[in-house]
Amino acid sequence: MFFRLLRSRGPRRLTPVQASRRTADGRAVLLDVREIAEWEAGHAPDALHLPLSRLTAGAPLPPTAEGKPVVAICRSGKRSQRAAEILTGRGVEVTDVTGGMTAWARAGLPVAGPDGNNGVIA
Repeated sequence: MFFRLLRSRGPRRLTPVQASRRTADGRAVLLDVREIAEWEAGHAPDALHLPLSRLTAGAPLPPTAEGKPVVAICRSGKRSQRAAEILTGRGVEVTDVTGGMTAWARAGLPVAGPDGNNGVIA
């Protein structure tokens, strides 16, 4: 029982569809924590970018994310969980996306590439 209570206080995970709905109106932001080459290959159209490597080095959130709930996403979900831990420690309201951008694309959600056309998940 005690273990369950501790686990319930951690960041909640969202499906890609839930994440898309949560960030659609701009009150929450989708934060892609993949590295630059991954981001450039394809990302959610309205996502902000902050690589986990920079986040772990102490980089602040992008200014447009300040004061808003954050939904972290990576390729498969592992790095976004780490990002959620870091941001929670900073007092940010944060969740992450189960399955990451791979699940996002599988769910049929849009992926933008470097030229504005369809991107790929790298």
